[in-house]
Amino acid sequence: MIDRVVQRQIEQRLYKGKAIILLGPRQVGKSTLVEALTQGKDVVFMTGDDADDRKLLTDASVAGLKSILGKKTILYIEEAQRMPDIGVTIKLITDHIKSVQVIATGSSSFDLANHTNEPLTGRKYEFLLFPLSFGEMVAHHGLLEEKRKLGHRIVYGYYPEIVTKQGEEKELLLLLANSYLYKDLLMLEQLKKPQLLEKLVRALALQVGSEVSFNELGRTVGTDNKTVEKYIDLLEKAFVIFKLPAFSRNVRNEIKKGRKIYFYDCGIRNAVLKDFRPFDIRPDKGALWENFVIAERMKFIHYNGLSVKQYFWRTTQQQEIDLVEEGETMSAFEIKTSESAKAKYPLTFSNNYPNAAYQQIHMGNLESVLL
Repeated sequence: MIDRVVQRQIEQRLYKGKAIILLGPRQVGKSTLVEALTQGKDVVFMTGDDADDRKLLTDASVAGLKSILGKKTILYIEEAQRMPDIGVTIKLITDHIKSVQVIATGSSSFDLANHTNEPLTGRKYEFLLFPLSFGEMVAHHGLLEEKRKLGHRIVYGYYPEIVTKQGEEKELLLLLANSYLYKDLLMLEQLKKPQLLEKLVRALALQVGSEVSFNELGRTVGTDNKTVEKYIDLLEKAFVIFKLPAFSRNVRNEIKKGRKIYFYDCGIRNAVLKDFRPFDIRPDKGALWENFVIAERMKFIHYNGLSVKQYFWRTTQQQEIDLVEEGETMSAFEIKTSESAKAKYPLTFSNNYPNAAYQQIHMGNLESVLL
């Protein structure tokens, strides 16, 4: 089994009087992780996919919950976003049945987070589980082995089943993209046009690394910019994509409201396009490498609890820096596939942000920013 960073973090917070909420895309290993956490313990398992379980946990009293739980020490609720008012139920257990540790998992932040935020204020630890990370795979089989597989990872991604079932990557990724990618989104009443969603995801996949215009996307897929914005928001909450906003502080000609959009997993992006050509011969290798680095850096920041915000930087004259990170200090990164491709940092940026540190990220030094 590949060890997950989040498992250690959750283990340190068990039985601290708060619920554990674990969010993340489908098929990233949430169930496997919880099974490892609860091995050998007395567990009540319930799932939001089961109508009887939903009925038992909806509008339940403290006495009713005590009857369900008995002498068990853990209540594990899978697909908790499908449980009506699940936050209120978890609050009752946390407040009145203190011997029980609640662990709730969900594959979409829009439902579970909304249902738990208010009732569980101060009563929960919330964690995100992403597809496997570069750091987790290095810990599993070493830096040299993982760097040797970089090209493969960039094409097929880091979903656990894709990593562990070599030779089946294409079939499994296409299944994942077609069957699971939109499952939560298509359950929403306001999502009336699944074909439009698929067109939009494909358009976003083709624009990875480029600044995204909602108006332009709307024209491409045949809808208005408000619908595009709504669907992108839902895709982000379903952990398919994430936005990188423009960085702007001092310079008059900086782009202030731009955004780039990246996929949490490059394999999903390539499955959407049905393009699994080897990394070295791909015409989109620069954009794909940029997506890979920024997504992996995002995982690193999140798993290490760093207070860092990520941006890209561009001026109206097309001066650009791929990645700017702002925390206690500021760092500017240029992302290149080759070490020999020398990065150039615009004087406009360095003159206005003189304290920024600069680094080029390439395939030879990736570990310096991910480990």
